[in-house]
Amino acid sequence: MNATTDTAAIRALIERSADAWSRGDGTAYGECFTADATDVTYMGTVYHGGAEIGRGHQVLFDSFLKNTRLTLEITEIRRYGSDTAIVVARGESSKGAPKQLGKLATYTVIRDTDRQWRIAAVQKTQRKRLMEALTFAFQPTSRPAARR
Repeated sequence: MNATTDTAAIRALIERSADAWSRGDGTAYGECFTADATDVTYMGTVYHGGAEIGRGHQVLFDSFLKNTRLTLEITEIRRYGSDTAIVVARGESSKGAPKQLGKLATYTVIRDTDRQWRIAAVQKTQRKRLMEALTFAFQPTSRPAARR
């Protein structure tokens, strides 16, 4: 496969995971992950493996996350060799249109043993805009170059 095709496949994987979330389909969500994946939620819960990620999220989709949709905006994809990439996305789960995309997620995606792209790890973080603004106001050189 070429880089353009792989980048499209990686985007499709992330979109497929968001679609499974929005349909409340834990099985399909878990299938987006490798068998030994790690999912660190923004609350700090750690799930291991696609099956556990799917089961755990199904319980959430049937309760706290019922009728929510996951809105994601991929901000960057960086490839490392032919079988690994890092994806950074802004996102939010919400019942309607989100007011802002207040969470960040870093995905490590790999070409799995069946040559399909899957999520090997994801770390989700709640963005603290006020704390970030205060830090940059008092320590301007701490601002990332992309935001200067």
